[in-house]
Amino acid sequence: MPFYRSVGQVPHKRHVQFRKPDGGLYREELMGTEGFSSDSALLYHTYAPTDVVAVDAWDITGQDTTPNHPLKPRLVRTHKVDEGGDAVTGRRLLAANPDVRVSYVVADRPSPLYRNAMGDEMYFVESGTARVETVFGSLDVGPRDFVIMPTSATHRWVPTGDEPVRLLIAESTGGIRPPKRYLSARGQFLEHSPYCERDLRGPSEPLVVEGDNVDVYVRHRAGGTRYTYAHHPFDVVGWDGQLYPYAFSMDDYEPIIGRIHQPPPTFQTFEAPGFVICSFVPHKVEYHPDAVIVPYNHANVDSDELMFYVEAAGGARAGHGIETGAITWHPAGFIHGPHTDELEKSVDAYNAGRIEIKNLRAVMIDTFRPLDIGEAALASEDSDYLASWRNA
Repeated sequence: MPFYRSVGQVPHKRHVQFRKPDGGLYREELMGTEGFSSDSALLYHTYAPTDVVAVDAWDITGQDTTPNHPLKPRLVRTHKVDEGGDAVTGRRLLAANPDVRVSYVVADRPSPLYRNAMGDEMYFVESGTARVETVFGSLDVGPRDFVIMPTSATHRWVPTGDEPVRLLIAESTGGIRPPKRYLSARGQFLEHSPYCERDLRGPSEPLVVEGDNVDVYVRHRAGGTRYTYAHHPFDVVGWDGQLYPYAFSMDDYEPIIGRIHQPPPTFQTFEAPGFVICSFVPHKVEYHPDAVIVPYNHANVDSDELMFYVEAAGGARAGHGIETGAITWHPAGFIHGPHTDELEKSVDAYNAGRIEIKNLRAVMIDTFRPLDIGEAALASEDSDYLASWRNA
């Protein structure tokens, strides 16, 4: 995180005696990144966070992938992945490479306590509301919220509305953070950034939960492990630092526009080792007198491009509708762009003054290594999507 927060009770100095009302010492936990040489948080527990009473294997199923061969574009309809479950054990794998795993889940029940020991996670809320309970406190989230969860932060998802929570999830093998070009050398958001500190919501008070013999599910490089702790991990009375979960609404992203069509990096929201995340939001059309307001044909020579449609997109491709929750997958080595009809119609509409706002809402994940196909993508793919490129 780019800035410091202090929540709840903390002593005046780090690593000094900090006593409970009964006279005993609170137990410190330093969560630090890059070998304690980068961002960290210092948490104060009522009980020892190391008091493990049992360790068992957690069998994480549905993780097999298939290479994208022959290489072709794909259209995945995630609303066919509708079985329900929780946000941890119910997620279904769409795509993966050594840097990131992309999943989808329709969460209709609370998840177990969970942490990812491999890297940060990005959750995007397509629909529904939830309370994200964490060792740092809680976050209330809803449609079009991003949630960035730091590596090894214990948390769980609790749906709070009448509808399930639909989540797109990116599991990184490293940190997920704002792009460096948006930040000063000291980590402050710069004036040209499309969002800033005021747009980020972190936990504002501790969350204390009583409980004994509590299970925590941990994802790690060898698979999954279930720890049973003597006391509930949510026993933190205070913490401070720059490493904590936060939420950011796509609606607070301020798009950067120009006289002609702007390339995807203009919409970048987060970066991580091996991939980036972009937010496409409604914005005014380009204003050059000869502007073409749909993307030019392009070839991602370095990137696989996953475009998750938060809302249905107009200009369906040759009868292949792009509905809410659809993902278009255009791999590196495949040239793609607008259909000819869409291109001509957009220019005609622009010249006639009928288009003022581009209403696209989508989340794009671009990877720098090829993605393999997960079982959920194979199960929900439009097998005839390639036909939409004929005569394009």
